[in-house]
Amino acid sequence: MPYAFLHMRFTLNYLDKMRCLRKRSAVSFLGVLVICLLFMNLYIEDSYVLDGDKQLIRETATHQLNSERYVHTFKDLSNFSGSINVSYRYLAGTPLLRKRYLTIGLSSVKRKKGNYLLETIKSIFEQSSYEELKEIAVVVHLAEFDSSWCDGMVQDISQKFAHHVIAGRLMVIHTPEEYYPVLDGLKRNYNDPEDRVKFRSKQNVDYAFLLNFCANLSDYYVMLEDDVRCAKNFLTVVKKVITSREGTYWVTLEFSKLGYIGKLYHSHDLPRLAHFLLMFYQEMPCDWLLIHFRGLLAQKDVIRFKPSLFQHMGYYSSYKGAENKLKDDDFEEDSFDLPDNPPANLHTNMNVFENYEASKAYSSVDEYFWGKAPSTGDFYMIVFEKPIKISRIKVVTGTEDRQNDILHHGALEVGEKIVGGKKGRQCTTFLRLGEFKNGNFEITNVEHKVLFDINCMRILVTKSQKEWLIIRSISIWTSQSPSQ
Repeated sequence: MPYAFLHMRFTLNYLDKMRCLRKRSAVSFLGVLVICLLFMNLYIEDSYVLDGDKQLIRETATHQLNSERYVHTFKDLSNFSGSINVSYRYLAGTPLLRKRYLTIGLSSVKRKKGNYLLETIKSIFEQSSYEELKEIAVVVHLAEFDSSWCDGMVQDISQKFAHHVIAGRLMVIHTPEEYYPVLDGLKRNYNDPEDRVKFRSKQNVDYAFLLNFCANLSDYYVMLEDDVRCAKNFLTVVKKVITSREGTYWVTLEFSKLGYIGKLYHSHDLPRLAHFLLMFYQEMPCDWLLIHFRGLLAQKDVIRFKPSLFQHMGYYSSYKGAENKLKDDDFEEDSFDLPDNPPANLHTNMNVFENYEASKAYSSVDEYFWGKAPSTGDFYMIVFEKPIKISRIKVVTGTEDRQNDILHHGALEVGEKIVGGKKGRQCTTFLRLGEFKNGNFEITNVEHKVLFDINCMRILVTKSQKEWLIIRSISIWTSQSPSQ
């Protein structure tokens, strides 16, 4: 207990004296702690890191994770609930008068090539309805030490988005350079060049200060980068997803698979995340740190939703103007039309591989059903809890890395007249709506083609195949509730 008390006291004093962070802090256990964090990193893609080095890091970290002392140190992070003592400058806008549902945060710096910030802000507002605009706040952190660039950017933002600034939904802030920790001479993890280490370390601090500012503005917070295009009515989709997760524990919900784009948090977690990024600002890029933060707060798996709501649109990176052509192929600009997928029981007679069970194809989370080579007559059955009217159906099989694990020969059918008990319910009569083509099936205006209320939907294998079968997603849109 004395150790924990002294540790917390030291850490809080450290954070309260950000003005003194010009001198490098030296925490005795930081090196070992970082090794433990590296072990959790499953996404190291940097070309500077050799496979042998990765294996050595993992083996060393495995030994260190057995230390009970460092497990307690990780748990101490949950106590960082207070804000960081920083004085921000309001460059545009004023403090919010009322709490919003969602804050959208962006951090931006001067780029050597291209600038996409104005387009990103424009996309946020243009893709939101009037009612949605009432529930959001947009905070832009100009994290650039070049004051002339900041002044010019503020002038452009204020002119182009004057209405939103006046309405109190757009704020532009800046953190003075004096609050930043040392950014030169940092340790070169992964053998990164010094300028890259400085860039990513400063970016972590930029985000930490942004998160700290936004902690009490809304119920939820989503982080975007400054070169992003938004899907239409993205807020409505986010709200629908949050509602669907009621009663479940989550730390981060992801609405894009790229970088630090579309990552959603409870606002009450922002102070801890801000402290976390500051503590390990020089260790690794922010998107890697976020994986560790999620894990430390006991969310083991990624919870990512499709289609993605945000798309990377920049061509040049903010790091040295390097080319960055990354695109999220799950992005759909009209993502507002999310499927309804009414409550149902799901089962199959196929041989399921490991834990890729039938329910995973019917979820909006990025997961799927995976069965071993199916035979003629095998099926995937959906039995709805109540009879429904369906307007549209879409089924996708296979994945990018397993493009041959599709349904090569199959049909989709809908049924009526349920028989059997809860565990063995099925329909007695089926109507075939069509065949799968290239592993996919889609049909619209179903309510005009099916005259009965639908109790079941069945994916039927019409010819045996040697390839396994991945059902990536099943999407069902309902039209109207059947008459009672």
